Amino acid sequence: MTYHLNADLHCHSVVSDGTLSPEALAARAKANGVELWALTDHDEIGGQQRALAAARAEGLKYLTGTEISVSFAGHTVHIVGLGFDADNADLQRGLAQTRGGRGERAMEMSDGLAKVGIKGAYEGALKFVGNPELISRTHFARFLVESGVCRDTNEVFRKFLTEGKPGFVPHRWASLRDAVGWITGAGGMAVIAHPARYGFTPNEEYALFTEFKAHGGRGVEVVTGSHSAQEAVTYAGVAQEFGLAASRGSDFHSPDESRIDLGTLPLLNETLTPVWELLADRIQ
Repeated sequence: MTYHLNADLHCHSVVSDGTLSPEALAARAKANGVELWALTDHDEIGGQQRALAAARAEGLKYLTGTEISVSFAGHTVHIVGLGFDADNADLQRGLAQTRGGRGERAMEMSDGLAKVGIKGAYEGALKFVGNPELISRTHFARFLVESGVCRDTNEVFRKFLTEGKPGFVPHRWASLRDAVGWITGAGGMAVIAHPARYGFTPNEEYALFTEFKAHGGRGVEVVTGSHSAQEAVTYAGVAQEFGLAASRGSDFHSPDESRIDLGTLPLLNETLTPVWELLADRIQ
């Protein structure tokens, strides 16, 4: 049955905030038994041709992917797009608009850190950036670990880069309607990424899923690197409640930082409809 497929449909390369190239990710996925793979860089599809070529070289089946940052109910929510046409002009334009505010936000983050005695954070973060358009909190976190301010990136986020801390600067992302529209307009499927991470109240979460489905969203990550076994059970139930297909992805960023490696997640529950069943004609 296809729910036994070792699919990993959420990971990041140096094109956004990962530390490995698309080619190295493809090789790692293959070595770990992945059968169907997608590279889902943040607000960016510039690595898709490389990822597809690498997947073919490794004998991996491939789905195009991205992860779009969305503002919803005062939170940043991530919407994964799978199986879209990477040449679609509206999708490319929308992602470019979403990336546009990152540079200014990064300068403000650096200013905030300077006020608490951490100098040169912007320049330090740039050393870890593969694509300057996509400078993010993760790059600042790596700089603060390298410079000895914190032991690991989790400590950085806790002390400096979450709301109310010196280096936190909110960003106005895409709307949920726009993100889902860009993905579906390019022939792909929109999927809510790692829903347990957002800390929504039950009412907020119900609103998110209701609005997401109303805009044409069709999937939710059930098994993902940041979900506990119980959270996977919870969101399997949510998938069934809202009639959504289930996705599976590690959210792998780096061998040194990620909780779970590519291809090592539990399998989907057999009662769910895997997203790849609905995207069979988009698999390359």
